[in-house]
Amino acid sequence: MKTYRKFAALTVLGAAAVSGVGCGNEAGGEAEAALATAQAPLACTTRIVYGDAWIHPGHPDQFDIADGQVTWDGTCVNEGSNSYAVLSNGWKPYFTGNNACVMSFDSDCAGAPACSTRVTYGPKWIHANPGTYDDVGGRVFWDRSCVNESPNSYATLSNGWRPYFSGSNGCAMTFRYTGCGGLYKNPVFPNDCADPGVIFDGGKYIAVCTSGGAANGFPIRTSSDLVTWTHAGYIFPSGSKPSWTSSDFWAPEIHRVGSRYIAYYTARATNGVLSIGAATAPSPLGPFTDLGRPLIQDTKMGMIDATFFTDTAGTKYLVWKADGNAVGQKTPIYGQALSADGLSLVGTRQTLITNDRSWEGGVVEAPWVVAKDGYYYLFYSGNAYYNGTYAIGVARATSPLGPYTKASAPILKTVPGWEGPGHGSVITAPSGTSVMVYHAWNSAHTARVMLVDAIVWSNGWPSMPAAPSVSSRPMP
Repeated sequence: MKTYRKFAALTVLGAAAVSGVGCGNEAGGEAEAALATAQAPLACTTRIVYGDAWIHPGHPDQFDIADGQVTWDGTCVNEGSNSYAVLSNGWKPYFTGNNACVMSFDSDCAGAPACSTRVTYGPKWIHANPGTYDDVGGRVFWDRSCVNESPNSYATLSNGWRPYFSGSNGCAMTFRYTGCGGLYKNPVFPNDCADPGVIFDGGKYIAVCTSGGAANGFPIRTSSDLVTWTHAGYIFPSGSKPSWTSSDFWAPEIHRVGSRYIAYYTARATNGVLSIGAATAPSPLGPFTDLGRPLIQDTKMGMIDATFFTDTAGTKYLVWKADGNAVGQKTPIYGQALSADGLSLVGTRQTLITNDRSWEGGVVEAPWVVAKDGYYYLFYSGNAYYNGTYAIGVARATSPLGPYTKASAPILKTVPGWEGPGHGSVITAPSGTSVMVYHAWNSAHTARVMLVDAIVWSNGWPSMPAAPSVSSRPMP
């Protein structure tokens, strides 16, 4: 398997990058010159992040840092079963598979452009313009699905474009991202992190996950970019779980309510009933003090999966699921106003949706509500969490408590590589776009891991094109 890249001075990788990574005649005086250049002050650099198909034996990182402003024209050359690109500085990265070149370029040089995507089309492209590529602002990607429509074929890009190609299975495209902050690949947290509840607060993202019967209740993690996560403690460290609880610590969320933070969560009470609790803290990282009793409990049916939101008028609400599937009944998702301190329900409970669509099976659950452009969007999960039927749907209303109208189909479903995507939090990414952080089963079906993918808003509805993603994408 051939891998050749002529390394210039690499300010991050240094001598280790220059020796033992490329092949050819880089040794000796040329390498010494490169090292000398690396030690000198540089006017500017470019960070090149390679897609997940990059061939890089002996190179531990997924990126290089090169002198000056470096770019690529988008041309991907097939060579046997692999492909390669030639960068403006002469480097020649190889990728596994044909038409597999994907890279991002982020420069600190003067005049560096805003985030944009170059889509370069393969030779079978049925031209919509005289060139071989299109440049478009923002992030555009593809799930590498090619649809045959005799006698030709087409692909659908994340921005809705639909390029056509001659013949069956003719789709071929490569993607260059400039000024978009790099690339990432799901999962963003590879260990078990079911039911992620995520908010942005104090300049960072904060995620909490189901902990089940673990001694430490509800791990807390933080991130600056939604991709790299750092452990930051627990809502209930070992020995501090509320006395009214016994087990099944599920689906936590931390929200700012007034001048403090409230963790809403599910737990099984000592009387055996699944109930919703609440704990307060001066910081999203704790320490948390429990309310000392269930916030919501019904001895006839479990109540789970609480989420919090504030409407455009400033009224606070709690939305949650009745666990009817456990007793052979429907599973309504309820909504009700909260007191100003967020620790008691006021007003009248309303049913927002129930499981009345075939794809939902016996369950709707895991609500999350977003206000946008005159609507309230209720994202929810449906069907069986433990298999590939689990999916995410959305409904919308002009009032926070409905009535809600459901979209015709789920917006996120199982794909090869990711089974049972569900229980998502919808937030604003560092790029300013909407994303969903959610879980899906890993390939071994041993853990529900954390993923993040973009949401596209169009014609009053959200969609998640090419998700769950299985290959490199521009950073959210």
